[in-house]
Amino acid sequence: MDASEEAARGLNDIEDFLHEEAHLEAAHRRVAEFTERTAGLTHRQKMDIERWYLEEQKYVARMVTEHIAARIGVVEEHHHLRLGRWLRGTFTAMVLITLAMVTACVVLILGISG
Repeated sequence: MDASEEAARGLNDIEDFLHEEAHLEAAHRRVAEFTERTAGLTHRQKMDIERWYLEEQKYVARMVTEHIAARIGVVEEHHHLRLGRWLRGTFTAMVLITLAMVTACVVLILGISG
């Protein structure tokens, strides 16, 4: 891996980290606002709810990411199958065209010389 590929990978990793942190910070703000509006909760209960909600958000994000990754895998596999069929068809067409051209040249040469 050359330096530019390593730098691009590093930038992607940083971007992913910042995106995840922003998502968790937004989730933390939402749950903190919720627990502040809910009367009768002790500090410990608020902390438990916040901890549970953040873990739940991480779980949901992981599940969504795994679903997207699985879907991308299915789409890539489908694309490779279609590309393989297209390449086989193109190869077959080129072979047939080449044979037709060779046959036409042979007939033309034999027709001129004969």
